[in-house]
Amino acid sequence: MHRKYLAFDIETCKVQPANAVDSRVGCPLGISCAATIASCSGVPRLWHGGKSRSQPRNQMTRKEAQQLVNYLAKQVERGHTIVTWNGLGFDFDILAEESGLLATCKALAIAHVDMMFHVLGKIGFGVSLESAARGMDMAGKHEGITGVEIPRLWAEGRWQKVFDYVRQDARLVLQLATVCEERRHLRWITRSGRRRELRLPRGWLTVKAVERLPEPNAFWCRSQWSRTRFAAWLHCVRPVKHRS
Repeated sequence: MHRKYLAFDIETCKVQPANAVDSRVGCPLGISCAATIASCSGVPRLWHGGKSRSQPRNQMTRKEAQQLVNYLAKQVERGHTIVTWNGLGFDFDILAEESGLLATCKALAIAHVDMMFHVLGKIGFGVSLESAARGMDMAGKHEGITGVEIPRLWAEGRWQKVFDYVRQDARLVLQLATVCEERRHLRWITRSGRRRELRLPRGWLTVKAVERLPEPNAFWCRSQWSRTRFAAWLHCVRPVKHRS
């Protein structure tokens, strides 16, 4: 039986320094837009602020972020499994902060499939979505744009480019999840140009299942790729911010 996947991806709106290493520096980052796509539809759904206006709002309000959280929760109730690439360490963390629905986002994050976190849990370090797409012979991310450019493009009012980018990321996440599960493996291209493979005998594991795995022997990069680094927000309590 194949899972009914719902892919999910967000983009932030705060422009980061060009040399920023940690994508969470300078939080709160705000959500410019998001895309969701279900395996049963194949058509991405866009989420952004000010849908009733002639142009998008600079960032989604708390209420709008809450609407996205409630939609994700409803889709899980209907039998979908949420799937992301680094959604544990980024997308759900940001969404929890912006929506204020920390408990709900924690529950969704723990039960969902984060493919990058699965790779990290098995081999001790992560890989990029682009290298995974290339390894599986798929069309990669949106050509000519990198993720660090998205906040700047959004600030410049080039919304359609950002919409195209987030749609493509969501499509790619869904395609990768489905194809890898069917073939029972993930392949990716290393920085040296070699192709590596991770077997998926049981398909993709949820975040909860990955956290139960024994730590892999990857001592040379454990400090950078610690599971705790990606899951730390699940175990903290944040004050509720009262903003519109």
